Amino acid sequence: MTTVLTPATPLTAADRCDRCGAQAYLRVVLISGGELLFCAHHGRKFEPELKKIAAEIQDETDRLTVMPAAAGDEER
Repeated sequence: MTTVLTPATPLTAADRCDRCGAQAYLRVVLISGGELLFCAHHGRKFEPELKKIAAEIQDETDRLTVMPAAAGDEER
């Protein structure tokens, strides 16, 4: 997916997919104004259509692959 890095507000757990209500990881700013939020699944599913109508796409799906640090013995 083509992304544009902008000083947009980072997406949070409160941002929900407009399609299914899951946590949003993509913000699509429309050429016509307004924005849509999508989970990673629906962002991929609608990618071709979104590219046609998007002024910019904020893609934070890389946050899904970040592995947390291993817990130390004292944290187990």
